[in-house]
Amino acid sequence: MEGILFLISLVLGGSAIAGSVKVVNQGNEALVERLGSFDKKLEPGLNFVVPFIDRVVYRETIREKVLDIPPQQCITRDNVKIVVDAVVYWRIVDMEKAYYKVENLQAAMVNLVMTQIRAEMGKLELDETFTARSEVNELLLRDLDIATDPWGVKVTRVELRDILPSQEVQQSMELQMSAERRKRAAILTSEGERESAVNSAKGKAEAQVLEAEARQKAVILEAEAQQKALILKAQAERQQQVLKAQAIAESADIIAQKIKTSPSAQQALEILLALGYLDMGATIGKSDSSKVMFMDPRTIPATLEGIRSIVSDVSTDHPILDSQVSPGSNNRLG
Repeated sequence: MEGILFLISLVLGGSAIAGSVKVVNQGNEALVERLGSFDKKLEPGLNFVVPFIDRVVYRETIREKVLDIPPQQCITRDNVKIVVDAVVYWRIVDMEKAYYKVENLQAAMVNLVMTQIRAEMGKLELDETFTARSEVNELLLRDLDIATDPWGVKVTRVELRDILPSQEVQQSMELQMSAERRKRAAILTSEGERESAVNSAKGKAEAQVLEAEARQKAVILEAEAQQKALILKAQAERQQQVLKAQAIAESADIIAQKIKTSPSAQQALEILLALGYLDMGATIGKSDSSKVMFMDPRTIPATLEGIRSIVSDVSTDHPILDSQVSPGSNNRLG
């Protein structure tokens, strides 16, 4: 009997010793109750409890966990039904609160997140739900973090994954997008045509301006050319007259010399003057703005005789001619 009692004592003692040793893994924590009330929290590593009195009631990780929110139906502010699902990243920061403040922490988290998502989606119109996703994520994170703080939970991140409208709404959206694309295409086409017309008008206007400037320059250049031509023509005529006058003066000098050496040269001078008179008449006849002299060929000898008499009178008054005429002559030809 003593041996049996010893064995029973040994077994009970071993069980008590084994039950008093608790090992908690890294990243986990455990809660211990003594006689039904919270006593202490076990940290990672080797811990000891009182056998048969202390009991580990809750063991959970304090690492960050992922909570998958199932798709749920929401109604936007403009009464459109959409299906939304999300994912929440969270971790336990106070093990005692997480166990004693809420009965089923994960179920409470799921229901809280779904309620907050429905509330936020109800504040937005359908178009805003697609464009304001990051703002909705920030609002959900702030509200959930505040709501779960009494449970000893820290929400680190909230992400809306899918926002799916109903099939009818999707078809309506596709039609709207198609109409919007056609509208934008029509606007771009009209703007392109308008810019093309404006550019064409500007091009024509610039071409007309350039053409007018070219015509103006051409007129100016033509006028300058005509002016220069007139100046050159006048200079040429003046030079011609000067040369002609010089030639006449030289001819007169030559004739004067001849008259000095030959008395019969005066008759030749009279004939030359008569021929010059006839040439002058021909020149006058060629001019459109001058009067034309008509002369009867039968009166030419009489005319020449009159010219000779005039020349004789002139030569009588000319000093050079007077010195060459003999005292006994009548200073007239023939």
